[in-house]
Amino acid sequence: MKSILKQIIATNKEVEKAEKLAVQTEIRNPATKDSRRNFLRKSAVGGIALGSFMSMSIEDTVAQATSKVNRASKPSELKITDIRYCVIQNVGRTPIIRIDTNQGIYGLGEVRDGADERYALMLKSRLLGENPCNVEMLFKTIKQFGMHGRQAGGVCGIEMALWDLCGKAYNVPCWQLLGGRYRDKVRLYADTPEFESLDEFKQKIKFRTETQGYTWLKMDISIGMLKGKEGSVVNNKVWGGGFSQWSGDYNSYANTKHPFTAIQITPKGLDEMAKVVDDVRSIVGYEMPISSDHYGHFDLNNAIRLGKAMDKYRLAWLEDMVPWQYTDQWKQISEALETPTLTGEDIFLKEGFQPLIEARAVDIIHPDLASSGGLLETKRIGDYAEDHGIAMAMHFAGSPVSFMANVHCAAATQNFLALEHHSVDVPWWESIVKTTDGRKLIEKGYANVPLEAPGLGIELVDEEVKKHLTPKDKSYFAPTDQWNDKRSHDRLWS
Repeated sequence: MKSILKQIIATNKEVEKAEKLAVQTEIRNPATKDSRRNFLRKSAVGGIALGSFMSMSIEDTVAQATSKVNRASKPSELKITDIRYCVIQNVGRTPIIRIDTNQGIYGLGEVRDGADERYALMLKSRLLGENPCNVEMLFKTIKQFGMHGRQAGGVCGIEMALWDLCGKAYNVPCWQLLGGRYRDKVRLYADTPEFESLDEFKQKIKFRTETQGYTWLKMDISIGMLKGKEGSVVNNKVWGGGFSQWSGDYNSYANTKHPFTAIQITPKGLDEMAKVVDDVRSIVGYEMPISSDHYGHFDLNNAIRLGKAMDKYRLAWLEDMVPWQYTDQWKQISEALETPTLTGEDIFLKEGFQPLIEARAVDIIHPDLASSGGLLETKRIGDYAEDHGIAMAMHFAGSPVSFMANVHCAAATQNFLALEHHSVDVPWWESIVKTTDGRKLIEKGYANVPLEAPGLGIELVDEEVKKHLTPKDKSYFAPTDQWNDKRSHDRLWS
């Protein structure tokens, strides 16, 4: 094999030299027509020169000759031809979208976990025929259709896929398109595993830290852990004895904002919650940051009482103690506590973060890139926070597609602290993608930043993704022609 390739290279070397000389001679000839001259120049640029093989090893030559390079790709002539989707069972449901083009390259994006793929599909008619490399222009066109929380999922998923396409078209990683990188690895934080006994928890933490390599953990400190402990909570029974934050109708505790429940934690309840944190800290130690979340729906006074009970454990942050919209309440909580405060996973766009940042109402912002506006908007949010002396952590619970979008953004943002990894214990999670440069997706608690791989740096493993499709929709990137037609005038001004 090697000898044959060497012969081919040697034979073609002289042929290529002669061909290049003939082309250059024709280009320089005054009698050559402009159309012919342009054709020859494009041909010279568009092909892979055999001469470049001369400096490669045999193995590199084979790899180059057999790689799936789209030699017809020309970024200025790219057009969006379709937007398709599939939905996997991950954190409930997670839609993955694919933007196809006229040149055979495509971009991958993701609608936020728990959201509807139709948030993205409704944007298709506004994007067909457009050049996907005009990312900012297209984002400004569609961002009016996003909103806080999961309703931003369509706009953000499209934005991710556009950057993936743009990176592939220009053969550079997404972080390069955002202005360059500050780091080669992105630190991850992982949830602490649930436990029945401290001995069991010790084993799980040992696996999380020593085997998996995580250096930052997060735990829930919820009033849900007080269920069945008489005298620990005030005004619980009026809600039907419900501690759940996640399910119920619009009149339930789960869907009632924190200031409007009149739930209070008693001193006994605070002691019980503090004991759980004390147990965790005694096992983990004080070298490792431990963040906290999911306390329950109670007002700012109880948030301050709980926060003060936790101050001695030097937690990395107290997350979403009250809804993010209450800037003044956040400022009161932050000023009353020593522990850093954090919110932001449901905020859409930089404008949504500005009141919190400008008032310095929280110590750390916490955008979820699949809600905050995608890669570029989230970097802008991080940069704006940095200007005000505020750090940025990143919330994430989704598939490896959105994960890699977060990794590129985190690599390109200086004040970044850590990125959430919500599916640490899902055995198939990493198997649904492959990296295009052969690197490991995650290594010892850090995500590896693709240093040269174009776009997001991953491709789907079709056969693996199909194993995890939601039972309610087994379609796999089927045509979506029903979303082709635009039926509205979208301009917001006259």
